[in-house]
Amino acid sequence: MICNACPRRCGAERTEYSPGGICACPSLPLVARAAPHYGEEPCISGSRGSGTVFFSGCNLKCVFCQNHEISRGGIGRAVTVERLSDIFLELRDKGVHNINLVTPTHYTDAIVKALERAKLDIPVAWNSSGYDSVESLRRLEGLVQIYMPDFKYADSALALRYSAAPDYPEAARAAIFEMFRQVGPFELDDDGMLISGVLIRHLILPGAEDNSRAVIDFVADNFPGDDILFSLMAQYTPMPNTERFPELQKTVTAEENDALVDYMTQRGIYNGFWQEPCSATDDMIPDFDLTGV
Repeated sequence: MICNACPRRCGAERTEYSPGGICACPSLPLVARAAPHYGEEPCISGSRGSGTVFFSGCNLKCVFCQNHEISRGGIGRAVTVERLSDIFLELRDKGVHNINLVTPTHYTDAIVKALERAKLDIPVAWNSSGYDSVESLRRLEGLVQIYMPDFKYADSALALRYSAAPDYPEAARAAIFEMFRQVGPFELDDDGMLISGVLIRHLILPGAEDNSRAVIDFVADNFPGDDILFSLMAQYTPMPNTERFPELQKTVTAEENDALVDYMTQRGIYNGFWQEPCSATDDMIPDFDLTGV
């Protein structure tokens, strides 16, 4: 297949088992793990866990990626559409609150087919980098109830430096607007679990407070009131292979985090979550050992 699924529109030829494109993946999904996961926001993980499918490869490939083993490491097993559909159903049968698709963008075609086959009766969450094309997202309408995009960069220079994607801010804004168009204001069930809506996540990067403030401004200006959930994350952890980026060799300070939490409140964002800098560990990174695949 000739792939233009994401904003890079690289036009690569990706066959079922032969990788291609920026993501360097085949068209059949590579899955590194499929199991209940408890490391998401409380309204996603709940008491029974989120049925999380970790896909390998990535169309963004941030230099600081916490899941670098699978985003760049090639860990994962290729599964057919039928097997992927069965994985969704097996997770549902474990009693999870939702099906959580992590880094799914470059497998949109197969995921759409698997979801259509599975006909799930629990929410499906699209857990992406935010670097999604509007055209691909429109194919998910009616199949996905929860969108969990990152909004990593409002600063195109940072997007270029860390992800080779200077168009990221524009692409992410367009994607988030499309996500919201599809699912509307967020809705929680009686147990406080998210059953539909948009949860925007932003990872604070050390020394990049201006970028974070601009992300907060976007959310406050475009989604005032009770429309969306926002998660401000201080869990940045220095990863291998970032030596050429000295500014990424440290964690977020308590002062940086407190200032941004205060700014979020000043801008009227109350629905959501924030973390303490002590979250900056790798404890919640799961083993990508093909569990459930």
